[in-house]
Amino acid sequence: MYRWTKLILILTGLFCVILLNAQQVDSMLNIYRTNYLSEKTYLHFDREVYNKGETIWFKAYILAGEKPSDYSRNFYVDWYNEDGTILKHTILPIFESSARGMFIIPEKYAGKAVYVKAYTSWMLNFDTSFIFSKTLQIRGNDSIKTKRNLSTYTLQFFPEGGDLVLGISSKVGFLATDQQGLPISIKGAIFNNKHELIDSIISIHDGMGSFSLEPIVEQTYTCNWVDEFGYTHETNLPAVKNEGIILETSINEKKVIYVIKRSSEMNSTFKQLHVVASINHQLVYNASVNLSSKRNAGGNFYVGDLQTGVLQLTVFNHNWIPIAERVVFVNNQHHYFNTQLSIDNKRVTPRSKNIFTIYVPDSISSNLSIAITDASLPTNNSSNIYSQLLLSSDIKGYIHNPAYYFSSNQEEIKNHLDLVMLTHGWRRYKWNDIINNKLPAIKYPMDNDYLQIKGNIVSGNNIYSKLNQQMTLIMQSKDSTKQYFIVPILQDGSFKQRGLIFFDTATLFYQINKDKKLSDKITATFQSSLPIIYYPQKIKFNQYYAPDTSNLFLENLFYSTASKIKKQYDTTIILKNVTVYTKSKSAIDILDEKYTSGLFSNRNDYSFDMINDERAKASINVFYYLQNLIPGLSMSIPIMGSNGAEDANSDNVPGLSWRDGSPEIFINEIPADALSAMNLSMTDVAYIKVFKPPFMGSSGSGASGAIAIYTIKPTDKSTDKIKGMNSTILTGYSYYKEFYHPDYTYPQTKLPDTRATLYWNPYILTDKKNKTVKISFYNNDITQKFRVIIEGVNTKG
Repeated sequence: MYRWTKLILILTGLFCVILLNAQQVDSMLNIYRTNYLSEKTYLHFDREVYNKGETIWFKAYILAGEKPSDYSRNFYVDWYNEDGTILKHTILPIFESSARGMFIIPEKYAGKAVYVKAYTSWMLNFDTSFIFSKTLQIRGNDSIKTKRNLSTYTLQFFPEGGDLVLGISSKVGFLATDQQGLPISIKGAIFNNKHELIDSIISIHDGMGSFSLEPIVEQTYTCNWVDEFGYTHETNLPAVKNEGIILETSINEKKVIYVIKRSSEMNSTFKQLHVVASINHQLVYNASVNLSSKRNAGGNFYVGDLQTGVLQLTVFNHNWIPIAERVVFVNNQHHYFNTQLSIDNKRVTPRSKNIFTIYVPDSISSNLSIAITDASLPTNNSSNIYSQLLLSSDIKGYIHNPAYYFSSNQEEIKNHLDLVMLTHGWRRYKWNDIINNKLPAIKYPMDNDYLQIKGNIVSGNNIYSKLNQQMTLIMQSKDSTKQYFIVPILQDGSFKQRGLIFFDTATLFYQINKDKKLSDKITATFQSSLPIIYYPQKIKFNQYYAPDTSNLFLENLFYSTASKIKKQYDTTIILKNVTVYTKSKSAIDILDEKYTSGLFSNRNDYSFDMINDERAKASINVFYYLQNLIPGLSMSIPIMGSNGAEDANSDNVPGLSWRDGSPEIFINEIPADALSAMNLSMTDVAYIKVFKPPFMGSSGSGASGAIAIYTIKPTDKSTDKIKGMNSTILTGYSYYKEFYHPDYTYPQTKLPDTRATLYWNPYILTDKKNKTVKISFYNNDITQKFRVIIEGVNTKG
């Protein structure tokens, strides 16, 4: 009786442990979903292919899980060239879980593409391989085809569930790619170590395919294969485990069906297994599987009421250690809402007016963007809002042409999508952390506010600490609009005004209330109003583009040529109205005489007047200002924390690279380091000179040139005031100009209309009271067919 009681107690304890861990997983997933759900984003661009000098317009959509995110207030977009050098760091305000922005491609840009990384600061707390990235092709620089290096062609094998196990037949997926990660077609054969043929393989879609293999004792396996160009290769298959489990998974009739097979030799921890399925950090299924007396077991569960997305199925051993995993794509057609486009007036004659109507029958609020372009121009339809937010943002690694998997419900496409699931990794969170109650380390807290005006007031060498005192702030934007604020001054002399949105730069006028004479006796220091966040990894891009010799390219060339004619015409008109009466000293000459001395006054340099250049005040630091102005100059950026401080754990240091070396840096003609230069406030910099190598004023050889930075003298400080108020310049969100829509109602100039994007509107908002939106636009001089792309998200995701 005692033995039976003891056995019952042991079994009861075992059941409690199993139940406790299942509840623990569910509880921890809920904590992750509530407090640590990562955001994901998609950018809708007005086009996919551009010419040099054109403007790229975009709209960003930000989701958390399957719903629009309300986590973040600021959005970051970084633009890179092919060498991984940053071209521009764009910071935008988030409105309605979205943001709008633009990027002007440099006129002399030499790359074949511009590369984009887009993120929020909250996203940097998690695996950055899930961050949005995009390649935008630049025409005119693609006459040379990137050479493919056959030695870097790769073939990877992915046993279903994770492992090859001795004596168990399992499916093995494979993926063949070139050195850019793009798919290549292959065919080949599997041999054992006795050179016996086991099976033949052939890729069936985008370099992917699968085959079955049952490993045998003392055998290893190799694949001999031929790529699409006829080159032969040899690749070893993964090592075979003597014991383990195989996980087979499929979807049929809205049910996920799984089968678990174990090897004949198995230790006790593999005989009692746990199966957990989750999607968007939500537990949707858990079960226990007993393989003590049998080698195979299975189960199924209904997924027809789940949101469309990537579902993760994980098998744990007795001790809740993950031992097998598979991801499947659940497509319940829940990812779209109906949007209708009707044409009220369509005309394709030059400069004629078109009127379209957008109708959203749902009463749920929606947030849309629309781009209308010339349909004859080159485009890239390989991705869209469905493929990014439902697939690419939840799968590691490059997915080729992801929009294809949402093009129809054909069985063939479903099978191809399952190959993607089989051959791409997925790790939105780590199971060991979940089981051990370990939460993610949050380095970047949610930025739940927009811009801030903040600073400190000092009187001489003392903190200004008069009680119950206030400041009046007047912020004047570039369009002369003004905002007024009354800000309390705290006892430590600090002040703060939160929740501001302004773009480019603004002039801030300020004075102490009640005692205006104090304004001449105190000093107010204003900190940067923008959080300084950078993508924390070194970027290296090298994408492949083939030259386009089709008529599409020739038509695109027309736009580029006509645009150049227009610019030349504009320049000619301007020159006709310019009359030069005398030659006087330029502002640069005056600054050079005032600030430089000795060898620093020679003119083998680039010179920049920072006092009169408002772009300078809008730059984050000296590095950012110079990188777009000096040919060949590139910068490296330290990882910054959310408060603008350098990350103490980062090995990066700021620096500049020019002419295959590092230019020397001087501040007021005294040697300095890059960090000191980066930390200078842009409003304190008056003049910069960049000396071409060799720089003779260097203590060394000066072989890589030099950068001389001069801080502003008191006599050059701005005296702009409003009724005697002091002033300073503040940097706002990245400059944004409204998309230009010409109005040909009245006679216009005969200059060619070369717009490739005819209409762009990043914000079309509908709800139950406003379901219809009319848009009108004028055609250009050539377009005969329109391409209309409408994308968006409603409040249900």
